[in-house]
Amino acid sequence: MVKQAENICRQATIQPRDKRESQNWRALKQQLVNKFTLRLVSCVQLASKLSFQNKIISNITVLNFLQALGYLHTKEELLESELDVLKSLNFQINLPTPLAYVEMLLEVLGYNGCLVPAMRLHGTCLTLLDLVYLLHEPIYESLLRASIENSTPSQLQGEKFISVKEDFMLLAVGIIAASAFIQNHECWSQVVGHLQSITGIALASIAEFSYAILTHSVGANTPGRQQSIPPHLAARALKTVASSNT
Repeated sequence: MVKQAENICRQATIQPRDKRESQNWRALKQQLVNKFTLRLVSCVQLASKLSFQNKIISNITVLNFLQALGYLHTKEELLESELDVLKSLNFQINLPTPLAYVEMLLEVLGYNGCLVPAMRLHGTCLTLLDLVYLLHEPIYESLLRASIENSTPSQLQGEKFISVKEDFMLLAVGIIAASAFIQNHECWSQVVGHLQSITGIALASIAEFSYAILTHSVGANTPGRQQSIPPHLAARALKTVASSNT
């Protein structure tokens, strides 16, 4: 939809603004508005297919949903809309996301007998993922300062830390650990232990990340304090990750 809107605006700026063009602009704008809901539903359908949930969000379900909103579309129009979305993304949609890592780890935790139910953790993880993206800069800035044990990191140190920012597995274990602490802090050690054995990520790294998430989001007593893990050990573990891209 953004690309379509950009194309419409681009055409409007290069064409003369006479009465006919103004009417044409209004028609294009109305066309964009009319297709917005359909495109949004197509995005949901594509996402459901990637998550193997296409039987839940079927074409019949989508058509009934759109009809309830006052939009009449055919199955052919649904397919054409999905194809338009795919074309606008150059068919590059199967990209890894932090949520995929979180859900994979939660499933493994469930099989491993985690004391905190995966369904309870899932809801909290979704909320914390949103918070991490809203507070992305301060959270990762605090992790960087902890990893180098310095409050004023240099540009080079910041560049080396990019590998940490792009590590979705590290983000996922931090999110799950923080969620477990919120749900039941008494089980936090067991959850973190499972995460460490599943991913190989050091306990100190998991503790430091969950510490940063909790202090920047809910401000609760953090697992770093509860478990008495020395901050310099957590910082050293993250420093190893950050400096591995030298």
